[in-house]
Amino acid sequence: MDAKTNRRPLVLVVDDDKNTREGLERALRRLYDVRQAESAPRAMEELARGGVDVMLADLRMPGMDGMELLRRVQARYPDVVCLLLTAYGSVETAVEAMKQGAYDFLTKPVNLDHLEVVLERALQSRAMEARVEELEGRLDDKYGMERIIGQAPEMRHVFDLIRQAAPTQATVLVRGASGTGKELVAQAVHRLSGRARGPFVAVHCAALSPTLLESELFGHERGAFTGATARRKGRFEQADGGTLFLDEISEIDASLQVKLLRVLETRTFERVGGEETVSVDIRLIAATNRNLEEWVKQGKFREDLYFRLNVVDINLPTLAQRAADIPLLCDAFIREYADKHGRVIAGMTPEAAELLGAYPWPGNVRELRNTIEKMVVLAHSDRLGVRDVPPNIRDAVKGHAPARARAAGGGALADIERDRILAVLASKQQNRSQAAVELGISRRTLIRKLHAYREQGLL
Repeated sequence: MDAKTNRRPLVLVVDDDKNTREGLERALRRLYDVRQAESAPRAMEELARGGVDVMLADLRMPGMDGMELLRRVQARYPDVVCLLLTAYGSVETAVEAMKQGAYDFLTKPVNLDHLEVVLERALQSRAMEARVEELEGRLDDKYGMERIIGQAPEMRHVFDLIRQAAPTQATVLVRGASGTGKELVAQAVHRLSGRARGPFVAVHCAALSPTLLESELFGHERGAFTGATARRKGRFEQADGGTLFLDEISEIDASLQVKLLRVLETRTFERVGGEETVSVDIRLIAATNRNLEEWVKQGKFREDLYFRLNVVDINLPTLAQRAADIPLLCDAFIREYADKHGRVIAGMTPEAAELLGAYPWPGNVRELRNTIEKMVVLAHSDRLGVRDVPPNIRDAVKGHAPARARAAGGGALADIERDRILAVLASKQQNRSQAAVELGISRRTLIRKLHAYREQGLL
């Protein structure tokens, strides 16, 4: 019985021989629900209906054989446990089946007692993997950085700084070019802090005029200016007990900088048009894409405010500086937007991946995210290819992709990522959980990538 769904496990028996199918169903239906499929295409239809826990498939079938069926199932339905049956068992075939992701390999005629033991063990293993993934998900939530994707050394340094700074009350200054994910870092610091249950309030300073920004931050009293028909709490009050994130802080004017400095020093202020002193308990995180030191020298930013803000300094790399993360980001965005827009997208061709890896991404992660969404929406097939890459990117990297790929370490970035994954797996004796931790990705993502490599014939 499946403890989560309160149902019996479902076994899909795939064999072109009717007698074999029916014999296995009779043997299994005491403990399992059973479906039958007489061919690999029919099996894929049954899998698409959902609910299948284990697939028991014959290796030798007309048309698509069991090995090819295994590859497709592992790519599309990685949670399904796959067992292969054959009357032509050999060590070589068994090894190949296990490499492709089969849980076990049984020879005909099937020993039914042994089959029951294998099925029970396989389902226990599947339940354990699901439990591990659930715990990993809880850890992701606890660590608060599940939305920040990256395994490049530059990003690992960022993760370390977030973990160190978050539990403290220190003001954090996040620096980085537009589109690098400064607000995601601020949110991660908040979620990892003791203020996680309090509000996270974000203000984009450059979007408002100085007068409006002052009212937005500190609130106003009724009658403070034309249109102020009632008292309004500002963002500082709204963030009381939590975190206030000021994006593009370099854009606030000199008079507001003075008021902000006082708030940071005393945690008190007056609303616009008011005399009452308001006290707040907030943690401030600021962000900028400017060189604040240079702005201080030019007299555009107060030096004392700069030092107040720059207690913990987190610098985000551009996407070009962590280009090895592009395949990971693409994979995550493809899944996100395929789900959002109801598209079936299995991944990206190596050629398309190399084009994206060769592009300099001036808009950083935000530009990559928007590009992948566009590619998913306008995709010509279930795998994103070169013709799905926007023309401006194809034109920008025309003739330069091989040179950039060589500069990145030889071969396409997708190949670099695959080599890295396989090297880490080898160093961990093929332990997927340990390898995923070392790579900075979830175990599920690692398994999905390995299945994709097998499907592409790269393993």
